[in-house]
Amino acid sequence: MKYEITYIISPALDEAAKSALVDRFDKVLKDNGTEVIDSKDWSKRRFAYEIGGFTEGIYHVVNVKADDASGIDEFDRLAKFSDGILRHMIVKREA
Repeated sequence: MKYEITYIISPALDEAAKSALVDRFDKVLKDNGTEVIDSKDWSKRRFAYEIGGFTEGIYHVVNVKADDASGIDEFDRLAKFSDGILRHMIVKREA
C-alpha cells in the first residue's frame, strides 16, 4: 500500500535542526518496515490562521510504501508529541 505523509515543520527550527527532524522521522518509518520512496520539502507557506503561535511553516512531503501500517502508526504517534511538527496528515493512496 502507498501512503503520502504531509507535515508542517516549525519555522523556529534552524536548517540543521530541520534536517535532523526529517532524518529522524524518515528513520522511524524505515525502522518499522516502511519503504521511503521520496522525502522532500514542498515549500514554506503562510497559514490561513495561526498554528501554535506561528503564521507560516515548512511543508514536507513523504511518499512511502508499506505492507502493514506499523511504520505509519509509529510516525503518527511520535509526530503528535514532536514540538518541531505543527500538523501532519497521512493519506492512503490508490495503488
